[in-house]
Amino acid sequence: MSKFKFGKLLIWRKAMDLGEEINLLIDGFPKKEYDNLSSQLLIVVDSGALNISEGSIGQSNPEQNKFLGYPIRFLAEVVTCFHKAIRRNYISKEQFQNYNDESFH
Repeated sequence: MSKFKFGKLLIWRKAMDLGEEINLLIDGFPKKEYDNLSSQLLIVVDSGALNISEGSIGQSNPEQNKFLGYPIRFLAEVVTCFHKAIRRNYISKEQFQNYNDESFH
């Protein structure tokens, strides 16, 4: 566990877990998606956790709130990528539903 303040935040831990799950998930995507959907998913999911950690260190409350607001935007991108993945038959309806539901917990 991190000794930094963000290590105690449930939202940071969930963002970290989601990043690892997506990293495994995209292994099943076609190679043609490497520079497209796969890359975008990794960037946005990792950016959420990174912004939470950055915003939790030495920031004023308004600045911290700004950084903690970014992950919801990144999560919207992740969910949109899931919509793309299901339309392209890269994930099952069940996987989509699980990730979509988990995104709102």
